[in-house]
Amino acid sequence: MGKKAILCGYYGKGNGGDEALLATLLQMLPENVQPIVLSGNPMETYKRYGVESCDRNSALALWDACRKADYFIWGGGSLMQDATSWASPIYYGGVMGLAQQQGLTCLAWGQGIGPLKRPFTRWLTKQVLQGCAAVSVRDRASANLVQQWDITPVLAPDPVWALTAEPWTGKPWPRPTVAVTLRPHPTLTRDRLHTLITALAQFQTQTDVHLLLVPFQASQDGPLAEAIAAQLPQPVEIIHEPNPYRLKGLFQQVDLAIGMRLHSLIMAASEGCRCVALSYDPKVTQLMASVGLAGWELTDLPTDADAIAAQWQASLAQEPMGQDAIALLKTEAQWHRDLLNMVINPQT
Repeated sequence: MGKKAILCGYYGKGNGGDEALLATLLQMLPENVQPIVLSGNPMETYKRYGVESCDRNSALALWDACRKADYFIWGGGSLMQDATSWASPIYYGGVMGLAQQQGLTCLAWGQGIGPLKRPFTRWLTKQVLQGCAAVSVRDRASANLVQQWDITPVLAPDPVWALTAEPWTGKPWPRPTVAVTLRPHPTLTRDRLHTLITALAQFQTQTDVHLLLVPFQASQDGPLAEAIAAQLPQPVEIIHEPNPYRLKGLFQQVDLAIGMRLHSLIMAASEGCRCVALSYDPKVTQLMASVGLAGWELTDLPTDADAIAAQWQASLAQEPMGQDAIALLKTEAQWHRDLLNMVINPQT
């Protein structure tokens, strides 16, 4: 009989980045492993990926999954952080702790650890990571943190760099096409949003670009996209694409991505699209530094819309990231797959 692994992340919640992490993990999981996905929408997860899924909020379903599984895998993303809510690390740490108590072999895969501002969440994260058979992280800051706890992680680019995209099959867009992925956040104040909308309007007028607004989480980003579209002088398209393979493939037809969402920038860059980042979070800032993306911290966003539009025009005229650099990042991202094989199939 094959082995079974519980996959735990922010899955089934309609977040494009987390769905891309799940799709990548399923792509990298050894063939002799049957996944059991903890999901906020088990039926949708089953329909999309064709894998067993159970309700992440059901204690009974979780207990049953632990009884029949061999492995427990934290599947990528910033699961252990308390910047947005203390509840997130309590949930993920508690589930990992239960799996360890039940004797499952546990892995932390493709993680971004922190920020951890509270002593308890920091202690909890340390305890459950020290109980893991292996840990892989996606950024240097996370690696430095866990090394303080005598844990030696695999450091590799975010797994989504390696996700196989499905070519976009919709109607061709006029070129140049620019995709914008904004999300609500306290640093995206009303004044900054107004400046960005003004800059987008000028960008449209000056370059005749075709604008796409791409909500990565419909419940959060969708209303924001609709509000932006209503204030622009020229028509724009709002693209809702819940399939992570097609969502990544969309960027093959895009000339410039302007994004807040981390995985919108990773997807775009990995498909050869130019990128400008608007950073609201250290993970986006780290990506900007590691691969040389243009952009601003939102707290440092220029108040002059003309200057922003001019920077976007300049970015549109520049060469995208080189194919050799992209290929290297995709190759190094496969180290997360190697970690899975090392733990699950150590003799191969």
